[in-house]
Amino acid sequence: MITTEKSLTDELAQVLEAHWLFCTSSTPIEHVYALDASKLFAPDITVFGARIDGELVGVGAMRKLDIDHAELKSMHTLAKSRGSGVGKAMVAHIEGFARSGGIKRMSLETGTNVAFKPARELYRSLGYQSCEAFGEYVLSEDNMCMTKLI
Repeated sequence: MITTEKSLTDELAQVLEAHWLFCTSSTPIEHVYALDASKLFAPDITVFGARIDGELVGVGAMRKLDIDHAELKSMHTLAKSRGSGVGKAMVAHIEGFARSGGIKRMSLETGTNVAFKPARELYRSLGYQSCEAFGEYVLSEDNMCMTKLI
């Protein structure tokens, strides 16, 4: 079940901390674009949580960039739930939410090293393609951007 998260609960903070640790343990800090949990609850960002049997096991967010372009942000599934379809369901949910708000294009930034290979494969399987940097991102050997018309 995927729900919209309205505030930073302890449970959500723990999943976001796991995301931060994953990102910073596999990417040099100067190329980490993960948002601090306190910055996720901004007017241009909607945060979603994925639960299995009531337990929060994944997060994702959508940042509205302009009238018809949004960013997939802060995607993370806890290690114990990876491979169970949480990520795919989260992307589908966020894309549906985005379309209902008039968004026509979704973009994302992700890592390029082996730790991020499953994420890149997931995004490619869902139709995302490599693209130039967008927004405030700067491409490096540690990251890449992807986009998709929805």
